[in-house]
Amino acid sequence: MAKAKERMEKSIANTKQKFSGIRTGRASPALLNNIMVEAYGSNMPLNQLATITVPESQMLVVSPFDPQNINAIEKGIMNSNLGLTPQNDGKIIRVPLPKLSEERRKELDKIVRQEAEEGRVAIRNIRRDLLDEIKKNKEYSEDDSKRIQDEIQKVTDKNTAQIDELLENKIKEIKEI
Repeated sequence: MAKAKERMEKSIANTKQKFSGIRTGRASPALLNNIMVEAYGSNMPLNQLATITVPESQMLVVSPFDPQNINAIEKGIMNSNLGLTPQNDGKIIRVPLPKLSEERRKELDKIVRQEAEEGRVAIRNIRRDLLDEIKKNKEYSEDDSKRIQDEIQKVTDKNTAQIDELLENKIKEIKEI
């Protein structure tokens, strides 16, 4: 049971992490976390090469630890498919976040709902695996088996509700103008 709870919590954490990479109207350093930059002969995550700060609600500032990587970082941001245009001044990179169009908001809404559904499916799969395990295990009495199944369902419902709450918050964030 503890393993199942842990796996479900990992599914929720994974969904949160996916949501953090989806751009909304507000600047967040997490937006750039998954960007890979070619530096030192390999691909590295941006957050290992620079600090990312939020001086304004519509602006991110990327300060490279090593100034030699500034052009590679700029290229990585441009190639990220986030629709961002970095401004390199030689020392830091400013990344202004443009306002989201209505069309882009609808697109993001669809993506967020899809990610949430993937999280819910992962939780239901964990539940199914656990229920199968209990049915195969003959050492439980029928009453114990039923009680455990009810407990598993409660945990599943709680975790699914948590994903629904994350989804609602992200949709509100996307719809903010």
